[in-house]
Amino acid sequence: MPEKDEHVLEAVGRSRVLVRGGKVIEVGPPMIRECPLAKKFSTPVDVITPEKVRRNIESRISSYGMCTENRLLESSQDFVTFGASEMISQGMRSKILDAAVIVCEGAGTVVTSNPDLVQGIGGRMSGLVSTLPIPGLIERIESLGGIVLDRVTARIDQADGVELAYKRGYSNVAVTITDPTDGERIRTRHPDVLIFGVHLTGIGKEGAYRIAEVADLAS
Repeated sequence: MPEKDEHVLEAVGRSRVLVRGGKVIEVGPPMIRECPLAKKFSTPVDVITPEKVRRNIESRISSYGMCTENRLLESSQDFVTFGASEMISQGMRSKILDAAVIVCEGAGTVVTSNPDLVQGIGGRMSGLVSTLPIPGLIERIESLGGIVLDRVTARIDQADGVELAYKRGYSNVAVTITDPTDGERIRTRHPDVLIFGVHLTGIGKEGAYRIAEVADLAS
């Protein structure tokens, strides 16, 4: 059985990282050895190794509270020039987009019309595989205009998140996905949704073709 506070991320080089109780418990081997973006992190990673990934994640936990109740949630600062959260939040500030469906550790799928919340969560987010609820964090997200899809389990379901956004009256919606199956589900129900494929390192040839079929932008 998982612990009460357990989060699985795929971080630098798609290394699988287990965080429990605000501590890095386990780091798996990376899929790639180098990444130009990783070299520009606030805690840079040149040659990707499990130990360097561990230090990077520990730095994120200490500097902005990743995987904890005190996580920094809002930002108006662009962390990169081409990121999905940067593009989505700018689209919301420009009134091109009404809302976004994103994910956050400790909360799972989140719907929001707050561009600073999109950037604060997404700009600092690694690929989130699974998470468990952090009640205090969920309350803070909701106080900033976020709608958590499932407050009890913090499940990640981007297709259901899009459904929730439409039920709440939003029309111009953007969503981030990591799995082409999610994109296919979303595109079938809502052809007009703006789909961002993110965290796609190692997706493989078939997955890349499927993402290209459903995503408007992929990185």
